[in-house]
Amino acid sequence: MAAEACLQQGMVIGIYPSQWNLAEITELIHTAFLVHRGIVNLKEWTNSDGPLKDMQFGNKMAVLSGDFLLANACTGLAQLNNTKVVELLSSAIGDLVQGIYYENSIQGEENNMTDNIKIASWEEQAFLSHGALLAKSCQAAMELAKHDAKAQALAFQYGKHMSLGHKLNSDLQPFLKGSSSDTVSFSLNSAPVILHQETIGREGWTHQIDQLWRAIKAGKGVSTAIDLCCYHGNKALEALKCFPPSEARSALESIAFAVTKF
Repeated sequence: MAAEACLQQGMVIGIYPSQWNLAEITELIHTAFLVHRGIVNLKEWTNSDGPLKDMQFGNKMAVLSGDFLLANACTGLAQLNNTKVVELLSSAIGDLVQGIYYENSIQGEENNMTDNIKIASWEEQAFLSHGALLAKSCQAAMELAKHDAKAQALAFQYGKHMSLGHKLNSDLQPFLKGSSSDTVSFSLNSAPVILHQETIGREGWTHQIDQLWRAIKAGKGVSTAIDLCCYHGNKALEALKCFPPSEARSALESIAFAVTKF
C-alpha cells in the first residue's frame, strides 16, 4: 500500500509523473533523430549549391545537437529507475537506427524505382523508422504504472497501429487533394529520370508526372491504402477497449479516429 501511495503521489488527470517524464524523453529521442536526419550528403554537393564549409559546419552542428538530445534522454531514462523501461526505449532507438539505415540504403540503390517492394516490407520498414518508438513508449508507460503484461501488450499494439495509420494517412495526402499541383515535388533523382527530363523538357516531364499521379489516384492503390489505414485505426481502437473508460482513453480514441478521416 505504501508503494502504491508513493506511485500515485503527484498524479495529474490520471497520469503519473514518471509517465510525464517518459513522454518528454520520447519526444527528445524523436527530435534527436529528426536533427540527425537533417545531415546533408556532402558527396553530392557541388559549388553551385553554396559554400562547402558552411554545410560541413551545419552537419557538425546537427550531429552534436542530436547527440546532446540523446544524451539528455538517456539521463532521463536512468532517473526513471526502471530497467525494463530502459530496455524498451533502448531497443526503440536501435529500431530507429535500423530503419533509417534501411531508408538510406534503398535511396542509394540505382534501381530502387523498379524494385518489387511488397506492402509487408513497407510496413516493416515503417514500423522500424516511425512506429517502434511510439509503440514501445506506450508499453513503457504501462510498465511505469505497474500494469500487467496484457495491458502492456495492448498499449504496444495501440502505438504500433496508430503509427502505421498515421504514416499511411501522410502518404495518402498527395493523392487525396483536389489538384495534382504538388506531385511535381516528388523526389525522383536517378540519372535516367534527370536525363529524361532534359530530353522532353520540363513541361513534358510535368505532364507525365501529372499522368502518373492521376493513374495512381484512379487505381486501387489509393483505395486499398485507405482501407489499410482504417484497419490500423480500428486495431488501435480495439486495443483500447480493455481499458476502463477515462479521459485519457477518450483522448487516445479521438487520435485514432482523426487518423482515419480523409
